[in-house]
Amino acid sequence: MKDKCGIVGIHSKDNLKDVSHLIYYGLYALQHRGQESAGIATHNINYGLNFYCGMGLVTDVFNNSLIKSLAGNVGIGHVRYSTTGQSKIENSQPFFTELDDGFIAMAHNGDIVNSGALRDELIKKGYEFKSDTDSEVVCYLIKEEAKNEKDFLKVIDTVSQRLIGSYSLVILINDELYVLRDPMAMKPLVLGETDDHFVVASETVAFDVIDARLIRDLEPGELIYFKDNKINSHILPSAKGSKRAHCMFEYVYFARPDSVIDERSVYNTRLRIGEALYKEYPIDADLVLPVPDSSIPAAIGYARASGIPYGEGLIKNRYVGRTFIMPTQEEREIAVRLKLNPLRHELEGKSVVVIDDSIVRGTTSESLVRILKAAGAKEVHMLIGCPPVIAPCFYGVALATKEELIAANLEIDDIRKQLGAETLGYISIESLIEAIGIDGDKL
Repeated sequence: MKDKCGIVGIHSKDNLKDVSHLIYYGLYALQHRGQESAGIATHNINYGLNFYCGMGLVTDVFNNSLIKSLAGNVGIGHVRYSTTGQSKIENSQPFFTELDDGFIAMAHNGDIVNSGALRDELIKKGYEFKSDTDSEVVCYLIKEEAKNEKDFLKVIDTVSQRLIGSYSLVILINDELYVLRDPMAMKPLVLGETDDHFVVASETVAFDVIDARLIRDLEPGELIYFKDNKINSHILPSAKGSKRAHCMFEYVYFARPDSVIDERSVYNTRLRIGEALYKEYPIDADLVLPVPDSSIPAAIGYARASGIPYGEGLIKNRYVGRTFIMPTQEEREIAVRLKLNPLRHELEGKSVVVIDDSIVRGTTSESLVRILKAAGAKEVHMLIGCPPVIAPCFYGVALATKEELIAANLEIDDIRKQLGAETLGYISIESLIEAIGIDGDKL
């Protein structure tokens, strides 16, 4: 399961302070949101556009000399996981295109549902696409609209009305930074500042690393830009009266636990998820253990509520990247063991409650139960921090097809039997809503 990406935008208050190194550190803090590629685009008052993208982690793509070559007074950055488009250099971001009087560079987190139709329309107008992503579509829509309208507030307004889906955007138009959150505010986007810079990012952890102060989350459909050392805000007409929505996976899985999203601590939300799981599934066991790392706070919450000791029965190898989808059960178990190794002396003869954030296909969970029992666990009780995933998501979360989603095709007890667990319990929708602390119709 993958979220699409993380974005950063930084604007120097006096047009003299460099932003490239701060963007680098912000992207480093957001590396959990994307590990396929990274990129930075800046505007330099002397040279214009500076731009570089590469495949891999932020530390693989950039070095000191590259960061110095990207020096500029305003810029944007991006780390990518793919939902729309393959994992290749052509799909790395930011995207950029030339204007009659400069350039546009843009980075995107989310998924534009109607990007195919918009792409076909632009191709008929003569646009040639370098990538197969929806992000490049948005970039060219802005370019096309800018042919007849020089007020970029109006340009972005018009383009946003054509987009269906989720999007948080940082848009660099020459030396001006525009930042946009979609009318339902599906994807997180926060605004902060240092003494010398205005900063926007997907999560507040990007602020912590550069010692920026959080100002607030962007509102649904809010477009902000920076002028005369001030934050200027504009609410898109398309956002008026729009229903607000949240992606629950941000709280359950995607976001770092030390982030704050829409004024809610992700860590505390996950603690409450664990507490709710205990209320719904009060299991008599010897040990509570998480599937690291995203489930650690929920396991702590369950342990505190139940009084059952918390333990680390699984040790994560943090130097393993993405593993291939293995065709056989034996190879799938090898892939799991590459990332998670059981502590036999902690597990032998014990009944364990295993907390995980989600089950998608079920193949990893099945391998995990098998590995825990092979390591000596007497009973494995699996509890899941989100409700059964029964349908794909079209708003920027890469899930399996409905045919591959185990909960869409089997009853919960049948899933339990397939996994080989003594218990399988999912948090209820009502308890998840309460743990996040929002109205049910906004999730």
